[in-house]
Amino acid sequence: MNLALFDFDGTITTEDTFTAFLFYATPKRRLAIGFALVWPVILLYKLGLLPARKTRPVLAYVAFWHRREADVDLIAKRFADEYLTTVLRPDSMEMLAEHKANSDDVYLVSATLNIYLQHFCQKQGIKLLCSTMEVKNGRFTGRYVKGDCSCENKAIAVKDAVDLSSYSMVFAYGDTDEDLPMLDLADKKVMCGKPLATGSGKSSSN
Repeated sequence: MNLALFDFDGTITTEDTFTAFLFYATPKRRLAIGFALVWPVILLYKLGLLPARKTRPVLAYVAFWHRREADVDLIAKRFADEYLTTVLRPDSMEMLAEHKANSDDVYLVSATLNIYLQHFCQKQGIKLLCSTMEVKNGRFTGRYVKGDCSCENKAIAVKDAVDLSSYSMVFAYGDTDEDLPMLDLADKKVMCGKPLATGSGKSSSN
């Protein structure tokens, strides 16, 4: 059996769905108040002084703190059904379908949120490793369970979930530097739709 690891935003999709979901799922009043509170964070990000992996958890906290999980889940399902289907890359979806047809283990490994990615993965019949929002007593705390699933955290999540040595081949697909640690686990790496030079892959990560 082979293992296929797919990034989501920019790899499977044509655009940043994290930001789109925040605007889609957050009431306008909360958006206005939240922007007033976190505009310095957004400015630092826009200036390139704060990386996305530090920005995303702050924005997610503002958007979902103390909101009912059940209410947000309904919005997330609608977002997955109505919006995500319009921004999927046909070539990436064909590759994903090919891996599934080959009975490969397929994982979506993403820095964006489980809130809506779980609906996409359920529909596609694939597994999910991603940034996960904490829930207590049916409400979001605003915090991530294990931090932002990007950069080294992507590789850690994969190695915690699977035994890489049990696969004949490991494939990985990404589009930014945040995906490179995950791609380093693979025998066959694809960045922005183009193959990268192969290395020792999974054997060097154990």
